Amino acid sequence: MKMEEVEKTRVLLEELGEKALIVRLDSFVMLNEGLKTKKGRDYVRLSVLGFLEGMLMTLKTKYMDEENVARLYEEIRAKRAELDELFRRPKMQNLQ
Repeated sequence: MKMEEVEKTRVLLEELGEKALIVRLDSFVMLNEGLKTKKGRDYVRLSVLGFLEGMLMTLKTKYMDEENVARLYEEIRAKRAELDELFRRPKMQNLQ
């Protein structure tokens, strides 16, 4: 499964010289690739976006002056939040 967000993050990690994180990213994506048939494409995308969001949040603290990190973080955070809505259970009306 090819994801634009993964490619953008990989390019950013290369620019920052974070080779160890590239290996971790590739491993995580491969592990989740096997879940696609069992859990579904959107579930895997949500999982990967959550991983990217966490990674970029950490990088934001390490590279505070890098606008590219903050920009990509915001982009991925928004996409993850949007996709997350698909998996939220509707609130029960009588419990409100």
